[in-house]
Amino acid sequence: MKKRYILENSKSLLVLLVLFFSSCVFAQQNNTSPIMENQFWKNVQFGGGLGLGFGSGYTDISVAPSAIYNFNEYVALGIGAQYKYLKQKDYYASHLYGGSLIALLNPIREIQLSAELEQLRVNVNLEGSNSNSLDYWNTGLFVGAGYRSGSATIGARYNVLNDKNGIYGSAFMPFVRVYF
Repeated sequence: MKKRYILENSKSLLVLLVLFFSSCVFAQQNNTSPIMENQFWKNVQFGGGLGLGFGSGYTDISVAPSAIYNFNEYVALGIGAQYKYLKQKDYYASHLYGGSLIALLNPIREIQLSAELEQLRVNVNLEGSNSNSLDYWNTGLFVGAGYRSGSATIGARYNVLNDKNGIYGSAFMPFVRVYF
């Protein structure tokens, strides 16, 4: 009888120990998942640019949001979207939209080097003629350098694929880049 009592209690104790340790193992697994997710979002920064230009019969409006992931304090990669509306009174109206991939390298805290691949769809409607509309893709590959202070960088970039028929007036372009 004593043997039977010990055997039944041993089985119950064994079941309780197995349940206790298995719940501890699952609890540890569940706690690591939110930490990994939070680490990802701590390394993501959002930013972009807004542009607004008006002149004598000229309008230029642009919106360009972007996001980057900081792998460490030296390297970041990201994506961006862009929309631009251009209009020259009595000449043309144009819509440009597309996306870009960007790589940022910070060899020292104050210097930022960049490479950006941009693909834009260009729709141009020439005024006074229904048959003179243009639709095409424009690719730009920019290399740049800038001075960085806090979350802002000011510098210049150069479009290595620029040609005389490109959408930009010049291969060199100044920029201000801000990420939060």
